[in-house]
Amino acid sequence: MEYRYYIITAVVVVLLQGLIFSFARTISWLGALSRGKEKAVMLVSFLTVNGLLLLHLTQTVRLFRPIALILALLMFAGFIRFLTWGLFYLGKKVIKKDRLQLALRITYPFAFIALVGLAVYNAYTPKVVRYDITLDKPLAQPLKIGVASDFHLGTLFGGKQLDELARIFEGEKVDLILLPGDIMDDNTTAYLAENMRPHLAKLRAPLGVYATLGNHDFFGEQQRIAEEIRQAGIQVLWDQGVNVAGKFTLIGRNDDLVRNRPSAKTLLKGFDTSQPIFLLDHRPTDIEKHAKLPIDLQVSGHTHKGQVFPASLITKMMYRLDYGYEKIGLGHYVVTSGYGFWGIPMRLGSQSEAVILHVKGR
Repeated sequence: MEYRYYIITAVVVVLLQGLIFSFARTISWLGALSRGKEKAVMLVSFLTVNGLLLLHLTQTVRLFRPIALILALLMFAGFIRFLTWGLFYLGKKVIKKDRLQLALRITYPFAFIALVGLAVYNAYTPKVVRYDITLDKPLAQPLKIGVASDFHLGTLFGGKQLDELARIFEGEKVDLILLPGDIMDDNTTAYLAENMRPHLAKLRAPLGVYATLGNHDFFGEQQRIAEEIRQAGIQVLWDQGVNVAGKFTLIGRNDDLVRNRPSAKTLLKGFDTSQPIFLLDHRPTDIEKHAKLPIDLQVSGHTHKGQVFPASLITKMMYRLDYGYEKIGLGHYVVTSGYGFWGIPMRLGSQSEAVILHVKGR
């Protein structure tokens, strides 16, 4: 396991204690409980949630998704509690406290349900994001490139969502499709069980469909995952490059879980860098290095834009560019929030997206 996951786990454990405390206080407030009953709610909440967490951390039972769901719901409850407190603070000056308390108690559950609904909507309803890019190299004719990453194909995200992505790219009449990693959610079990290959195969473009593997594709089944992607008619760039129709070169890097992967500089050797160079690199960790190379466009994913706020604050600190588009050094860099989601079908402060790049030459 990477060291960053130990750090994330420690942060989550500390955050979780504060959220459990806030949740227990909220339940006590909603039910107008006595001090004794509030302590009982507090004790049960701490024992239940931390007990589940302990079972997961000791690998007694794998409970990642249930714990992630609990954490998200506790955060949402905390957000509504903070909003409720603010409304009470402002409203008590003009409304009687008892009447205001009653109104807020009645409103709280509806606000909570609405926030959960918004998070699920953001996860399953993709938006189309567009960027206009002008390269510093000549390009015979403008390109329209479709980019989508982080499908995490599994039990909660599959064929229906792939069909929607195919419709988006077909409607946009893209020339090329790039898929920079995390195609599967750790393995091919659900992918095969639900026969997703015909749906993935619907992704088509005149200049081809190309993919690289992300960290979740490298958790032990990378060879099988790569083969399934190829069987769907998609070319997997496994630390390699390919010249497309004599117009530009595509370079694909494996995720940096592969410690001995070659550098982008090494992968560029043997290719004509006077032509446009497009790089697929799942994580945006090496952007500043790549900005000094003759790479014209890099597409990445991985960050999910944090997926659920406030994780977006962490991704902003971790990466030079954690989301969006920016011209850096010699090249143009695009990091997408991803078309799918990780763990739980919720997004807050981010939304699933398909990216359309309008690329033209100098």
